[in-house]
Amino acid sequence: MSASLTRPRVGVWLIGARGSVATTVVTGCAAVTAGLHPPTGMVTETPAFTDSGLPALSDLVFGGHDTVDCPLPKRAETLTAGGVLPPGVAAAVAAELAAADREIRPGGPTPGDTRSEAELITAFADDIRDFVHRHELERAVVVNLASTEPASQGPDAPLPASTLYALAALRAGCPYVNFTPSEGMHHPVAAREAERSGLPYAGRDGKTGQTLLRAVLGPMFAQRALNVRAWSGTNLLGGGDGAALADPAAAAAKNAGKERVLAETLGAVPEGEVHIDDVPALGDWKTAWDHIAFDGFLGTRMILQTIWQGCDSALAAPLVLDLARLTARSHEVGLAGPLSELGFYFKDPVGDGPAGLAEQYAALGRLAERLAGAVASADLGRGDGAVAGGAGAKTGGAVADVVAGAEASAQSAQGEAPRGERP
Repeated sequence: MSASLTRPRVGVWLIGARGSVATTVVTGCAAVTAGLHPPTGMVTETPAFTDSGLPALSDLVFGGHDTVDCPLPKRAETLTAGGVLPPGVAAAVAAELAAADREIRPGGPTPGDTRSEAELITAFADDIRDFVHRHELERAVVVNLASTEPASQGPDAPLPASTLYALAALRAGCPYVNFTPSEGMHHPVAAREAERSGLPYAGRDGKTGQTLLRAVLGPMFAQRALNVRAWSGTNLLGGGDGAALADPAAAAAKNAGKERVLAETLGAVPEGEVHIDDVPALGDWKTAWDHIAFDGFLGTRMILQTIWQGCDSALAAPLVLDLARLTARSHEVGLAGPLSELGFYFKDPVGDGPAGLAEQYAALGRLAERLAGAVASADLGRGDGAVAGGAGAKTGGAVADVVAGAEASAQSAQGEAPRGERP
């Protein structure tokens, strides 16, 4: 009997597969599997998840899309030189990095790309399906790790790349996780299709540093009945994220999630803004500073300041592995729609759920218990996860409508027909 039948494997398809976070994800998974490092930062490796039936790290198979061609082993060398990866680890898992790199396909749209939205969705979905079939995977989860896009320009604007990838995931019958602030499944076109698909999805914008602190401190002020007058912040960061967020429109998309945490935990957004500064010399490292002005008893004015210094890729990678495993297991047991229980990981989570970190962790714990208690037959597991059938078959017709609508929109933009509402 083949290994794929005795130990079903799960695909993790990364959008932005040659970026710093993705490279750290692949390197870290291989290093932990080989026993070179402990799974520090992985909540799914704590006792609460022991019986949840999550796929083993050793059973994850990586592939993805990217618009750059720097091989993963070379990217890992660069991250090692920058202190992101510990010395020797990239060399020790070179075979795993090379194997993942062979599964990376060209993304898009790139400058000069003449493919229509419909053609891009079809090409991306075909890549994902081919990956699943060649490796005989039980299922695959698509995770968006690409650079932050500018905020949406409205319903008549071209579909952003993140939404094209989200629609491709639906068409391929795959659950989707948006770890970025980009629109992705939040776009009305994709949101409608996600609702009809019967697939689970989660996002958006991974909560790794400054907002993680806000999700703890906001409830603290509210629960102690302290009046927050102003909350200001600054982010200094380099690397690809720093360059992307130098665009004010992209920074605005990023800051929306930070504001949401304060609005929901404090009941209102206090005065103050978050400024994001690109400092290329910092590379993958970032510093986040918050200045919180609040009133105590009898109006006594006080201040709390925090400084968070960390490596973004090292903070994000274990969360990505957690999310891939949790989403794959949720798909296996038949959960569908927004996985609000995964709000613990996001600044701007989908679905209804609390904003405070403690309450979010409690919800995540309830999901762990639910997954542990779910008993799915082998036939149901294969039916839900197969890309060629099950959920994939359910979504094929719906997403075909979107593809047709995208094609019509593209033709309209070229003056071939009036632009109509996307289906």
